[in-house]
Amino acid sequence: MNPEILETLVRDKIHFGKYKGRTLCDLPVSYLEWFASKGFPKGKLGMQLATLYEIKINGLDEILHKLKSTL
Repeated sequence: MNPEILETLVRDKIHFGKYKGRTLCDLPVSYLEWFASKGFPKGKLGMQLATLYEIKINGLDEILHKLKSTL
């Protein structure tokens, strides 16, 4: 996995919807599940959300928490 992608997950924020302004890594898994069922957006954000979804459903959140604490 590309470390730069992981950094964007702890740095970038969502710019729309119910969780507008929240850091991507802080999005609840239920929101990511909704995207997974409806289809992730195209482009960078879609790739970020799909990556985050895989991290969270596989119980790898700790990677993001450690990275977030170092930035």
